[in-house]
Amino acid sequence: MQGKKPGGSSGGGRSGELQGDEAQRNKKKKKKVSCFSNIKIFLVSECALMLAQGTVGAYLVSVLTTLERRFNLQSADVGVIASSFEIGNLALILFVSYFGARGHRPRLIGCGGIVMALGALLSALPEFLTHQYKYEAGEIRWGAEGRDVCAANGSGGDQGPDPDLICRSRTATNMMYLLLIGAQVLLGIGATPVQPLGVSYIDDHVRRKDSSLYIGILFTMLVFGPACGFILGSFCTKIYVDAVFIDTSNLDITPDDPRWIGAWWGGFLLCGALLFFSSVWMFGFPQSLPPHSDPALESEQAMLPEREYERPKPSNGVLRHPLEPDSSASCFQQLRVIPKVTKHLLSNPVFTCIILAACMEIAVVAGFAAFLGKYLEQQFNLTTSSANQLLGMTAIPCACLGIFLGGLLVKKLSLSALGAIRMAMLVNLVSTACYVSFLFLGCDTGPVAGVTVPYGNTSSPGSALDPYSSCNKNCECQTDSFTPVCGADGITYLSACFAGCNSMNLTSCACLTTVPPENATVVPGKCPSPGCQEAFLTFLCVMCVCSMIGAMAQTPSVIILIRTVSPELKSYALGVLFLLLRLLVFVDINYAFVPPFSLA
Repeated sequence: MQGKKPGGSSGGGRSGELQGDEAQRNKKKKKKVSCFSNIKIFLVSECALMLAQGTVGAYLVSVLTTLERRFNLQSADVGVIASSFEIGNLALILFVSYFGARGHRPRLIGCGGIVMALGALLSALPEFLTHQYKYEAGEIRWGAEGRDVCAANGSGGDQGPDPDLICRSRTATNMMYLLLIGAQVLLGIGATPVQPLGVSYIDDHVRRKDSSLYIGILFTMLVFGPACGFILGSFCTKIYVDAVFIDTSNLDITPDDPRWIGAWWGGFLLCGALLFFSSVWMFGFPQSLPPHSDPALESEQAMLPEREYERPKPSNGVLRHPLEPDSSASCFQQLRVIPKVTKHLLSNPVFTCIILAACMEIAVVAGFAAFLGKYLEQQFNLTTSSANQLLGMTAIPCACLGIFLGGLLVKKLSLSALGAIRMAMLVNLVSTACYVSFLFLGCDTGPVAGVTVPYGNTSSPGSALDPYSSCNKNCECQTDSFTPVCGADGITYLSACFAGCNSMNLTSCACLTTVPPENATVVPGKCPSPGCQEAFLTFLCVMCVCSMIGAMAQTPSVIILIRTVSPELKSYALGVLFLLLRLLVFVDINYAFVPPFSLA
């Protein structure tokens, strides 16, 4: 008995040591994978990727006019470039959201980000493949705001660029045009997995009451991206296009000159770098994070009539739908299931109503966003840059705040799906009332020569209203653009040419007959209307309230959408939603940038 004690104690000691070593290894292993096992780290990576996606999309819009002048493109060409993103996205979003939900979602998102980074870098490539930009004195007569002057005495200078120069540049332009289209298609393809798979991955690995807050943060970053894109575009276009190749101190033009072309390619390089580095992180996350202790996470009940959907998720977090084929099925058999699953989703009345509501809201937002800048210019006499800055500093931040508040309210109030529906209906009703109030906000149209009042007389209603008068009939004025100027007589003219100004400094304007000749000058822009400043401040406040309240419905709408379908169809349901929203925006307004699910 005594001889056995040392052996036993020795065995016990070795067993304790083995257990201690194993505990240390497990501890080290946990420390080693803890960074990518945290859903909050995934949220940060996904936010960075969505921010970069929104930034590069808005940046393209901000430099479209620069691209048009740099490569001698037509308006139709620019429209095709802007639409190429949607074409690439629409072609693959259903397939990626359906099959991607059954694969490694973080890695697919990372691959999409890498493809977007490649597309952004490819967008900047034309600048390095073509010749340096050259300008000549007097190359452009038209295009400076309010500077298209009377050409009666030949003061207009050259009528435009040399036609031979345009013909020589057209061959190179065609190649750059195709390159820009291909780059935008890559951006659209790469964006397909980011939102559907990212949202479903987060919703699968957080507590249900926290899901609204996480999703609200995601879409807040997506909507904030356009603001960053326009700011970046404003910064880059103030740098000369060939600043890295030449000494800019020898330039005799400034950013205010119509011949100036900014460094449009710089923003694409920055966005490509941001997309790449935010995508690399995605490859470190597992297919499924460790299960959460919250039992509500493990038993999601879809609001569908079939009871078969109320079953716990497997350990890998990926469910299999009864309509899905087995893994051994052929590719063609798997593709045949997609129409059946789509029909199954659309047969769900709650899902269909959410889709229709989102489409109607995005139609309003798309038109509002597309023409709001022009509306501000015409109604409140703002310049294009001032209108864009105001939109970036007011409407977009308020929309971001509304999205975040919507998610926060759903979490704090612990709203169910029915409660989220009621909240979305309430904020949409209030937002609609705010939009209706825009009908009563604005400035009165002041006197416009040849349009509302005759030339040289503001009180003769019997006189004929014609933009052309004896003072400008030999000026060769163009009516294809509206560049208003305000005369010293308090009357707005369609352009400096229609005011009879024969010098680029907007003096000696022959049509200003009611003021002394030495005071016959005009300034760019419409003449201010009485009380217009107060009306503009009121409009700005109402617009901020509208943006914030309307955006509060976005997160509840997403929550309803993913709760009304079976858990394994979350990604595909979001893909169907994004497909319809993008298709609607693509058809309605080709040139406007609208975030994919911005219900602001």
